Amino acid sequence: MKKLDGRSKAARAMVGTPKQTPTTAGEFLRSADAILTERGKQYDNPQGERSMGKTVAVFNIITGHNLTEAEGWLFMQGLKDVRQWTAPEYHQDSAEDSVAYSALKAEALAGLD
Repeated sequence: MKKLDGRSKAARAMVGTPKQTPTTAGEFLRSADAILTERGKQYDNPQGERSMGKTVAVFNIITGHNLTEAEGWLFMQGLKDVRQWTAPEYHQDSAEDSVAYSALKAEALAGLD
């Protein structure tokens, strides 16, 4: 797969400075941390990205299901995996978001949400 930055110009600008494409596990973890922090700033939450609890609550009301927050993150991680594996080329946004969703899923499972 060809390594390309699959994010939109707006998404690349979200973190502020042009990003290097992560290539190591540590770089992906640091990138995911930066993304979570920036999304928290965008959505006025100093703890970072924390929208899934409300999202699954609305989903559950509409559908009558009983999805948990951790299952919501698992769902989003699956979405990013599908996008990554069906794209003809490497998609950086999907890779980085999948790492971030994995961390948020672990946090929710641990009861630290």
